[in-house]
Amino acid sequence: MPKSSNKTSVVGQVVLLSVLIVALSFFSVVLWDAKPEEIPEARDWVLNEQMRIAEFAEANNVTEQILKEALHLTSKEELSKTIGSLGFSLAEIIARVEKAFALQAEHESKNWIKIRVKFVLWTTILVFVFVLLRHNRVTSRMRKSLYAFSIVLFGVIFGSDPSPMGTVKDAIALYGAKGAIFPPRMVALAIFLLMVVLANKFICSWGCQLGTLQDLLFRLNRDSRDRKGILRQYKIPFFVSNGVRILFFILFTIAAFLWAIDIVEPIDPFKVYKPQFVGIWGGIFIAAILLLSMIIYRPWCSLFCPFGLVGWLFEKISLFKVKVNYDTCIACEACARACPSTVMEAILKRDRVIPDCFACGTCIEVCPTHSISFSACKRVKTPVGKFTKDKETKRQQDIE
Repeated sequence: MPKSSNKTSVVGQVVLLSVLIVALSFFSVVLWDAKPEEIPEARDWVLNEQMRIAEFAEANNVTEQILKEALHLTSKEELSKTIGSLGFSLAEIIARVEKAFALQAEHESKNWIKIRVKFVLWTTILVFVFVLLRHNRVTSRMRKSLYAFSIVLFGVIFGSDPSPMGTVKDAIALYGAKGAIFPPRMVALAIFLLMVVLANKFICSWGCQLGTLQDLLFRLNRDSRDRKGILRQYKIPFFVSNGVRILFFILFTIAAFLWAIDIVEPIDPFKVYKPQFVGIWGGIFIAAILLLSMIIYRPWCSLFCPFGLVGWLFEKISLFKVKVNYDTCIACEACARACPSTVMEAILKRDRVIPDCFACGTCIEVCPTHSISFSACKRVKTPVGKFTKDKETKRQQDIE
C-alpha cells in the first residue's frame, strides 16, 4: 500500500475513533444522568447584624444543615440568635456559608457508588497490567487492546470524573474560589500518588481515561511493531514541555487564587467523555489535543496536566520503574528510538533530567538482549564510555 494511503488511513482511524468515543460518551452521560460539576457562583446576600439567624436562612434560602456546618451551631435554639452575636464579621459569615454551600454542591454532584466501583476496577486492572509488564508480556498489539479497554471502561462507561487530573485541578480551583478543601478529593489524590510511588506513574499510564486515549491515538500512527510513526512523530525536548507545563500550572494557580477563575474548566479535555458540557472553544481545544496525539506523545499530559506535573515529582521516588542492565546492554539504543518520548534516552544515558515515564513497556519489548526490565532495583550509573560507539556500529547492532 502506498505511503500516502497509509497516512490517510491513520488520520481516518483517529477521527473515526474520536467521533465514536464522543458519541458513546454522549449516551453514557444520559444513562448516568450526569450533571456538570461547577463551583457555585458568588451571590448577593441579604444580611445585617440585627437579623436573627433563622431570618437570614429564610431570606437567603439557606438550609439549617449548612448553617450548622458554617457557623458551628450546636442546637436549633441558636437559630434565634442575632447575626451580630456570633462574633464573626459579615464578610466572614458570607465566606463561611459560601464555603459550606460549595462543599455541599461537591458532595451532591458525585455518584458515590460509581466512584467506589471505579477505584476497585482501577486497582484490579493496574495490578493485572503490572504483572504483565513485570514478566515482559506486553506486546504492541496487547498494548493497544489494554488502552482501548481502559478508554471504554474508565472513560466511556464510568465517565470523566473522577480522574487523576481532577484531584489536583479541582482542589486548587475550589480552594482558590471558596477557601474550601473537599476531603474525599484529598483521599483520591493520596491514592493516585501512592499508585505513582508504587509503580512508576501507573495510574497515568494505564488507568487515566484521557492519557490512555492519547496513547492509543499515538500508537495508531505507528508501524506494526510499534517502533516509529507512519506520519512523522516528534519528540519535544523535556525542558520545553516541562517548562510549558510549569508555566501553565503557575498561571492556573494564580488565576484560581487571585480571581477565583478555573482556566482549565472551559477547555478540560476530559470532557471528551462528557460532550454535552463542552463549549465551542473547548471543543476546538479538545479536537486539537486529539489530533496532536497522533504526532506528539500525550500532548495534554506533557504540556498542561497539573497531575502530570505533580506525578512527575513523585515519580522520582517510585519503587518499581524502568531499569537498564548495562552488563548485557549492547548500546544499540533501539529502546531510545522506539520510545515515544525522550525519557528512555535519559534513563539509558543518565546525562540529563529524566522526563515523565509512562511505563508503556515499549523499551522492554524492543530490547534485543532483554536488558531492560520493570523492577524495584535502584538504577545504576551508566558505565563510562558505554555509548561512545559510532552511529554505523549502533545501526548494525540494532536487530531491526
